Amino acid sequence: MLVTLLGVLGALAVLGVAAVVATRDGGELAPAPPDRPDLLLPDGPLGAADLEAVRFGMVLRGYRMAEVDAVLDRAGDELERLRARVAELERERSSGSAPEPAGP
Repeated sequence: MLVTLLGVLGALAVLGVAAVVATRDGGELAPAPPDRPDLLLPDGPLGAADLEAVRFGMVLRGYRMAEVDAVLDRAGDELERLRARVAELERERSSGSAPEPAGP
């Protein structure tokens, strides 16, 4: 009985010393970064740098799906807009309705 009691008191003493050593420099953790990163995308056309700068918030099993979906929807809309514009310019060029750019 005495050996068990001394063993428990010894373990508590070791844990107490470890706690004091671990918290002697203030005992505070560094401030955590904000959980919700800034997902502001420009109002105008998206560029490669805009998509490279996107950082999604982390959750238990990955990224926040709503944020990822919003960015993918926006990038998809931009891609479709650009494809439609390219097709329109190609039609104008092939029909000859677009004026030729002036040369030097």
